[in-house]
Amino acid sequence: MKLYLMQHALAYPADKDPERALSPQGVDQAKAAARGLKRLGLTFDLIITSPKRRAQQTAALVAEAVRYPYSDIFTTVAVAPESPPEELLALLQKEPTDSQVLVVGHMPHLANLARQLLQGGTLLFENAGLTSFEMTGPKTADLEFHLQTGHFAL
Repeated sequence: MKLYLMQHALAYPADKDPERALSPQGVDQAKAAARGLKRLGLTFDLIITSPKRRAQQTAALVAEAVRYPYSDIFTTVAVAPESPPEELLALLQKEPTDSQVLVVGHMPHLANLARQLLQGGTLLFENAGLTSFEMTGPKTADLEFHLQTGHFAL
């Protein structure tokens, strides 16, 4: 399985918007990342997102660019900021081994998941960056690439 991780794009601070929707800069950032994914020729069998608005908006913009049906985006608390990585890994076990899955989530969940998959180490996630793993076992993976936001031209 190819597993792609993306932190949601920039959102308004909680004091300006309690739901933390994407800011205008975040919308531009997500669109740029989505165009980058399209240029890379990436397609997904499944897009998973958290129930938080900023992640859902990011996932929707990516889905539109790569022609993934918005109605098929799977929303789950298993990728919420404080969720343990094991919850998502259990969900992924149900997917075919040749699947390509994009997870749009939050910190610290994404960092904790990456740490577990790599059996240690730390990756610096940025809003709307993209990290790719090739799953080598139910809870382990090889890092294929780790693109920061600047790799996607606005």
